[in-house]
Amino acid sequence: MIHIIIGTRAQIIKMAPIMSELNKRGIEYNFILLAQHKETMYKIMEQFKIKRPDIIIGERNKDITNVKDMIFWSIRVLAYALLKSKKIFKNDNKGVVLIHGDAPPLFLGGLMAKFQSGLKIAQVEAGLRSFNYFKPFPEELIRVLSAKLSLIDIFFCQDEKAVRNVSKYNKLIHCTQHNTILDSIHLADSLYHNPHYSGNDKPFAIISLHRFETISKKNRLELALKEILKISKIMSVLFILHPSTREALIKKGLYSSLNKDPNCSLLPRQSFFKFNSLLKNAEFIVTDGGSNQEESYYLGKPCLLLRSETERMEGLEHNVVISNFDSVIINNFVSNYKLYRRAPIPKTVSPTQIIIDHLKEFT
Repeated sequence: MIHIIIGTRAQIIKMAPIMSELNKRGIEYNFILLAQHKETMYKIMEQFKIKRPDIIIGERNKDITNVKDMIFWSIRVLAYALLKSKKIFKNDNKGVVLIHGDAPPLFLGGLMAKFQSGLKIAQVEAGLRSFNYFKPFPEELIRVLSAKLSLIDIFFCQDEKAVRNVSKYNKLIHCTQHNTILDSIHLADSLYHNPHYSGNDKPFAIISLHRFETISKKNRLELALKEILKISKIMSVLFILHPSTREALIKKGLYSSLNKDPNCSLLPRQSFFKFNSLLKNAEFIVTDGGSNQEESYYLGKPCLLLRSETERMEGLEHNVVISNFDSVIINNFVSNYKLYRRAPIPKTVSPTQIIIDHLKEFT
């Protein structure tokens, strides 16, 4: 049997095509939700037309967004899993547990699966490495620990560089050629039909910042805001505010300058469907998010990455520019963003199909 463990919005967005395809093929799967994120999760399930979880573990009234809450939540999840592993995995000891990415549910899910002897653990979007434990944090630590502790039996890597990064572990490795978010984008296209930004018809840029290493440092936030306000002088700006970003801006006394700018619209975090609709119509995006980098690559949209490095290859030397928090690089990108426009990547290969085909023995 296939068991799918998901805990965050990013994970469910990138795993939705897999669950949708399993349903299409009539293959039963066990959907386990570790409720690290709660806000909008059920809305995403509804939009992608995937089933509700078979079991929910660690559900609280709010998202887990700080270290203290994460520690207590993780202990609670693991304690439940230790006592109820047979119930969670339906007494299966010959199946595979499919977990995505590098968020805490990867590590927790891997440990949970080990409590149920006999299960194999497969990681989707495996092999990404920054080789710096604190960038991104805690994702890089989770990736490395999960691999070194042999929590992962099967690696599904999105490119050959990722394959090389995990080849030393002597595990089963498959290259899916692209990230599953390519399938997510195409699936969203078939399910969502509202392609226009309703605010106005003027050119606009999208800003999306949420990484810990960005929003936890006042000097980096100040630099980001300085550049955002420059952009707002030449076109409209849609700043997509994650709850943690809004909180950081307010706490550091930086929120009001954005809020007062008539050309800057502060929007709540958007659904995946709405966000991609906006991204398709935007002139460019400024972001620190890896998933946003991938989305912009697949859509051929100019992308300024507010980071000093990235472990993802998508878009580099094509549509993606790494800012290194350098004003010269940032200004050059904004002045010449049209040079970074590319044709969207066609869906000639489906990572989802590759993954499911390799898991046939467990269905």
